[in-house]
Amino acid sequence: MSGLAKTAVLAEEGGNNQNRKRSLHITEQCNNKRTKSDDMSANEKKSNFSLLNPHSNGSVKMTSSSMNKPGAATKKLVIKNFKSKPNLPENYQETTWSKLREAVIAIQTSKAIAYSLEELYQAVENMCSHKMASQLYVNLTNLVEAHVKANIEQFLSESMDRQVFLKRMDDCWRAHCHQMIMIRSIFLYLDRTYVLQNPSIHSIWDMGLDLFRHHIAMNTLVQTRTVDGLLLLIEREREGDAVDRSLLKSLLRMLSDLQIYEEAFEHKFLLATERLYAAEGQRLMSELTELAVPQYLAHVEKRLREENERLLHYLDPSTKWQLIHTIERQLLSEHLSGILDKGLKALMDGPRLADLTTLYGLFGRVKDGLVELCKHFNAYIKKKGRTIVIEPERDKTMVAELLDFKEQLDHVVTTCFQRNDKFLYSMREAFEYFINQRQNKPAELIAKFVDVKLRAGNKEATEEELERLLDKIMVLFRFIHGKDVFEAFYKKDLAKRLLVGKSASVDAEKSMLSKLKQECGGGFTLKLEGMFKDMELSKDINITYKQYITPSQHLSAVAEGGGLELSVYILTMGFWPTYPPVEVRLPVELTRHQEHFTKFYLAKHSGRKLQWQATLGHCVLRAHFTQGKKELQVSLFQALVLLLFNDGDNLSFEDIKTSTNIEEGELRRTLQSLACGKARVLSKAPRGREVHDDDHFAFNGDFTNKLFRIKINQIQMKETSEEQKATEERVFQDRQYQIDAAIVRVMKMRKALSHNILITELYNQLKFPVKPADLKKRIESLIDRDYMERDKDNPNQYNYVA
Repeated sequence: MSGLAKTAVLAEEGGNNQNRKRSLHITEQCNNKRTKSDDMSANEKKSNFSLLNPHSNGSVKMTSSSMNKPGAATKKLVIKNFKSKPNLPENYQETTWSKLREAVIAIQTSKAIAYSLEELYQAVENMCSHKMASQLYVNLTNLVEAHVKANIEQFLSESMDRQVFLKRMDDCWRAHCHQMIMIRSIFLYLDRTYVLQNPSIHSIWDMGLDLFRHHIAMNTLVQTRTVDGLLLLIEREREGDAVDRSLLKSLLRMLSDLQIYEEAFEHKFLLATERLYAAEGQRLMSELTELAVPQYLAHVEKRLREENERLLHYLDPSTKWQLIHTIERQLLSEHLSGILDKGLKALMDGPRLADLTTLYGLFGRVKDGLVELCKHFNAYIKKKGRTIVIEPERDKTMVAELLDFKEQLDHVVTTCFQRNDKFLYSMREAFEYFINQRQNKPAELIAKFVDVKLRAGNKEATEEELERLLDKIMVLFRFIHGKDVFEAFYKKDLAKRLLVGKSASVDAEKSMLSKLKQECGGGFTLKLEGMFKDMELSKDINITYKQYITPSQHLSAVAEGGGLELSVYILTMGFWPTYPPVEVRLPVELTRHQEHFTKFYLAKHSGRKLQWQATLGHCVLRAHFTQGKKELQVSLFQALVLLLFNDGDNLSFEDIKTSTNIEEGELRRTLQSLACGKARVLSKAPRGREVHDDDHFAFNGDFTNKLFRIKINQIQMKETSEEQKATEERVFQDRQYQIDAAIVRVMKMRKALSHNILITELYNQLKFPVKPADLKKRIESLIDRDYMERDKDNPNQYNYVA
């Protein structure tokens, strides 16, 4: 075999006294097997060079530095063109092609090649070098085409099984690819010279693909049977059967390589997928029950996972978006409302956190999925929350249920919905909506709930737990529109805790006050802070009063008081709830003590007026029983009743009523606590739970109790609707004052305003819910009182009267 080597030689070409350099490509041909012709002697043998560039002028001088020896003159190597081009043997093209054709046929028929691959490669190169490449490419194309055409016959049999057909197609494709790889290795020189120099001509590999595509893959019958067979295999796999994935992968790669994957397979595959999942979605949704929604979601996840595995194993990646989108549309998008209507309530009531996480993840994959989920989430909260708030029979547990409900929702949003801001906002909006569906009541019950938690004796929680509970209550408080209603009831309960000494912790009280101040501002808590200030000042006043009655000149006063020890709380009327004055008959000793304290206080604070509140008083009495002495911690009303038995052993209801002047209903509850409760220091005749007008009471000297100091609880009258209405009426009255002040404030600043603009300004300033009709009434009232007037020319405009 002869070898060819290409060398780039930097040559010097002379002419017109100008030195120019150019690169000459010289092909050196070495014949290792045969000697040169006889016209060259053994001493004159030189390497033959075939000059491929015919435009050279034939004068090339080459200097070799390797030939230079020390002291020797520089020698030059002169290379000259052939005087004539070497002649090819006769019939060289036909002979060489015959050899190549024989080799190609041997490859196509899986037989041994008679020639070495090196010899065949050299033959191709020689043909290309002598301008035979075009004909060689045509001959090779025709030969490959004839073989491909011959293969089509095996696929036209109608009786062939689909599985057999697909395997035969796969074998044919694999064989064709293997053959084209070997053929290309032989004709590589042709591929890298002639094909590259002619862009319009396919490479040998592409030529093989083009012929296979045109004569086999594009055949209508073959293509239909191939694609239908592939779709059948995929359908079986979707139904749970095991299929040959390697076969699917090979054939689908064939379609991709032949560039007919999209038009021949993908469109039909997506249509089949859409029909399958559309029918499956409709069937499953028709069978879907509330409890089966988690199973449906798991099924959708399973289907998505299976299709992703198909993409990974054999489908073309370009199919991914359309395939996954089709599944999401048919199993999710088309049934968003149905899934949520049937299953969200059950999932939320659980709450089934894992299923809700799955639901959120799946709905996040489809357009408007999270929007729809958020809308149903909002509707669920409003419906359930409204049920808790509206039903009067749930008033006792309303606040506790709302706190649990809010904590549950917070946990769901954090754990399952990734703290999505839209869901957080939707939850707040829903709470604000339903908690104000019942006017005033939630505010009242929240205030009473706080009262229960802050009372002394509440051992349910540690200080840290109580602090966290107060924080949660403040979250509910933020949703309430009528915060002034909360303030009214909270102030009334706080007064009882402070005056009766029932507050669990001063720190907890002040912490709650600080939270309210931070939420609503200093104006909201001004009166509440004033109550605490009054309690502190009262302590100082009582210390001063004790010092006042200690000197000898006042010993007579103590003697007149019968040895009583008096402690007084001085309450500023504007800070504390309004208590109706109650006139009762006090013992002479207590009356004298009150007179002494009044004299003492007015001497220090002139111009003030003291009004004694008997309903808020409490006493400690020393009692003598058969068992021994006891101390009874009682209310002032209980004390007045018990003191009567110092002068008589048996008293009727009417006697007690006349002697104490206590209101009848209050007296009945007082006697019940003393004669019918746990600590029965009085005995009632006839026996019974209720107190009647003809009942008689006697001191129970045989009363026993292991404790020395006994607290006799007053039977609390449940807050009547009249008392609640009275509190609400006070709130309503306060609102009238605030509305009036707001109207005057706006009109004073703007001087003249239209009715609509004034109403808008008032809505922006007022912090409680108000109706336009209420605002109109207050405007008319201010016009009547000459704070403002209607414009003479425009009745819809108001002018401020300075």
